[in-house]
Amino acid sequence: MASIEKRVSDDGKETAYRVKIRLRGQAPETATFERLTDAKEWAKKTEADMKAGRHFGISKRHTVEELLDRYEKSALPALKSAESVKAKLDFWRERHGKNLLSDMTPDVIAKARDKLASTPKQRGGGIRSAADVNRTLAALSSACGFAVKELGWLERNPMERVRKGAEAKGRVRFLSSDELPLFLKACRDSANSHLYLAVVLALTTGGRKSEVMSLRWRQIDMKRRTAMLGDTKNGDARALPLSGEALALLQASATVRALDDDRLFPPKPRGKSEFMDLRAPFDGALKVAGITDFHWHDLRHTAASYLAMAGTSPLEIAKVLGHRTMAMVARYSHLSQGRVVELGDLLAARMGMGKA
Repeated sequence: MASIEKRVSDDGKETAYRVKIRLRGQAPETATFERLTDAKEWAKKTEADMKAGRHFGISKRHTVEELLDRYEKSALPALKSAESVKAKLDFWRERHGKNLLSDMTPDVIAKARDKLASTPKQRGGGIRSAADVNRTLAALSSACGFAVKELGWLERNPMERVRKGAEAKGRVRFLSSDELPLFLKACRDSANSHLYLAVVLALTTGGRKSEVMSLRWRQIDMKRRTAMLGDTKNGDARALPLSGEALALLQASATVRALDDDRLFPPKPRGKSEFMDLRAPFDGALKVAGITDFHWHDLRHTAASYLAMAGTSPLEIAKVLGHRTMAMVARYSHLSQGRVVELGDLLAARMGMGKA
């Protein structure tokens, strides 16, 4: 409903009428007029437009660039993927920064989506994946959600009515039983003395590259055989298991580690990275082992795949890998079919319906 408040200046010479309209489910609208008749007329029209869904209100007074500035300053720093999201937001800033928020309709956004999907990637060229397009849409959606909930600049997130592209199923490439010993030998024989430890840790813990490579000695508990992670990708604390050769290698490394650097894999003195860059020796080991189409993240896939083939439940795999949703683990389900049959046999035996 609309309410009109009369305001008189301190000297009593100027009078103004401030209108405020509040409707459930919508951001409040305000305006100030010199004449009461103008205030009433605006209130009547604006309230009718808001009820009919024709009113964009404050979104006509702010641009996309203004929103992105506010979002990047207030909300972006708290995100772990801030740098990546910032790059996605730059797409919208460059192409639609001067647009009013009211002009960013679902149709406009959909056309931008299709344009982006047909544009080759800047690095290396090639077809842009649906996942990359969806991440760009998600970045704008987060900013628009901020405009709705925090700023009141939008009544509704326009991204709610924009369709996302179907993404390809997650890539699963793991080292086969023939490839694994060849690759481990190549890593062990590498001129880089840190490569073998890093690879063994990745394979036996299922840790992400950033989690393994950024480990510090204070996180290692030899007695409990764990490496405690306090700042993971999804924000949850979790422990990496230290077993077998990984534990033995750590115990040996602990006796010769540097005293002035707490990191397991310290970077070069003049390096810009926070941890050691093992790309060259890693690629070299793959070449020696004759392994193709394999990336560092596939070490994590290898750990999960071997757990699945050993009959580990999806829930337990998710616990080890640090996944919040079971959907991320579903890609390995086909590798545990033998375990499913075993469970079926157990169920049949329990019910007295097993083999005679």
